[in-house]
Amino acid sequence: MPLGPIMLDLDGTRLTAEEKTLLQHPLVGGVIYFSRNYESIEQIEQLSSTIREIRPEILIAVDQEGGRVQRFKEGFTRLPAMQRFLPLYRKNPASATTLIKDCGWLMASELLCVGIDFSFAPVLDVDDHHCSVIADRAFSNQPEQVIELASAFIDGMHEAGMAATGKHFPGHGNVNQDSHLTLPEDDRSMEDIASSDMLPFRQLASSLDAIMPAHIRFPQIDPEHPVGFSTYWLQDILRKQLQFSGVIFSDDLTMEGAAIAGSYSERAHLAIAAGCDMVLICNHRAGALEVIRTLEQQVSKGHRFSEKRLVSMQAKRKPSLRQLKDEQRWQRANAIMGAMTASN
Repeated sequence: MPLGPIMLDLDGTRLTAEEKTLLQHPLVGGVIYFSRNYESIEQIEQLSSTIREIRPEILIAVDQEGGRVQRFKEGFTRLPAMQRFLPLYRKNPASATTLIKDCGWLMASELLCVGIDFSFAPVLDVDDHHCSVIADRAFSNQPEQVIELASAFIDGMHEAGMAATGKHFPGHGNVNQDSHLTLPEDDRSMEDIASSDMLPFRQLASSLDAIMPAHIRFPQIDPEHPVGFSTYWLQDILRKQLQFSGVIFSDDLTMEGAAIAGSYSERAHLAIAAGCDMVLICNHRAGALEVIRTLEQQVSKGHRFSEKRLVSMQAKRKPSLRQLKDEQRWQRANAIMGAMTASN
């Protein structure tokens, strides 16, 4: 069955009857886990296996960045916020980039062991404390440092066999509002954005497998549409100017930053029309069902959704957790990450 353009969430630690039916719908192509879906390593591996029995090819994702955004904790290595690496980088850049590469590899390897295809990482926003929702999730408030540190993290993910997703294009670090709660606006010019926040996306476009745009509106650039609904941002800038050829994921369409686009079906339609390959609809099952019904009508009229890029997000390998923990690289990285998080 082809991968459809919708990524859904699940209610709990086991599939409900409704979810088993939904996963078989051809318009559904992905599942995203949250903390509520996790009890233990054994349970999450079984949940992934159950999903694969229903839809072997479906994408399974999670946000496992580290720091404040780590959905699975007990049984997994506790990862530091990415900005915790910055002091080490300033003292010893080579040592810091090696460690960050190991962090990306470790994060990815542990998730692959339990049947997850990818984490939505790394954060490429340029920030240190300005934006309430980004802050220490960002590697640095200097774009050149973000590029070097994120590049190492991406290399580690790729070594493990996991695709990397850069977020939140073209940069969320200059606004102080949280797009989960409102629609932030950034009144800077394209020249200002291109010379700072957008630099990591430009420099890393060829290394990234996917990019997630921000629910932010830039009145001087596209006064009508937030980035994730903007053909100008996604097609003219991201695809043509930055020559990005990977997957474009929408950010969650249930966020308040997306509400300006209208109903859930209108949000999905605008995001896909603008260039998103897959839309996320989380924590609102009625909204997800509304989108499915609307896209079914498009399919009945002959519209086809392409899955060519989406298959690139599938896991390249599924290591054994027992074998992984026997590796010296895991043992070393696990000890260092644990010490960094313990010192918070």
